[in-house]
Amino acid sequence: MEHILLVEDDCALAMGLVYSIQQEGFEVTHCPDAKSAREAFASSPFDLALLDVMLPDGNGFDLCRRFHSSCPVILLTACDEEVNVVMGLDGGADDYITKPFRVRELISRMRAVLRRCKSTDDTLKAGALTLHPEHSCVTLKGQSIPLTAMELRLLSHLMRNKGQTLTRTQLLDKLWDNRGEFVDDNTLSVNIRRLREKLEENPNQPQTILTVRGVGYRLEASE
Repeated sequence: MEHILLVEDDCALAMGLVYSIQQEGFEVTHCPDAKSAREAFASSPFDLALLDVMLPDGNGFDLCRRFHSSCPVILLTACDEEVNVVMGLDGGADDYITKPFRVRELISRMRAVLRRCKSTDDTLKAGALTLHPEHSCVTLKGQSIPLTAMELRLLSHLMRNKGQTLTRTQLLDKLWDNRGEFVDDNTLSVNIRRLREKLEENPNQPQTILTVRGVGYRLEASE
């Protein structure tokens, strides 16, 4: 049974979410503020974190940066302006959903993120880059590189198709588990940039993840 961390200061909303998520077969721990969330995270492993952006003693962005290397994160936000979306994705979020939202949509997104994190593909290699999906582990020249679940999913698809140009639509379909209604093109650009910052010697002149202008991206197949 997957264990979900819900950080939400609106107690009425939280009660409804806890009940609905539990009905779907998940275990849920609810925290009303950042302090209790940090304490819960330190004492128990979680499979997924749902983080409200606005909290009485902090914000979900800070928690996301703290949690995302250990479990996937979905941000719950009342604002869908691009700057807030980008801030959340840059902080390591795997998805975001704008309030008010339908519980069924949230559950669908939760399941999609969890499925992406349970990939059991064989080890992938491209030059000095190695990806172990079963352990959610990436190494570059033997050094471990921390990636979010979404970055891992994107890199995995690029590596499985190394040397081939993939369109933005193809990549977005993989990122969002083929659920077109959840696609946000900005998400792909943000995650490509984050991968380059982590994997390229010079992110402004990438040698591994190349842009094919007007089409999409290609991961170089050099060994």
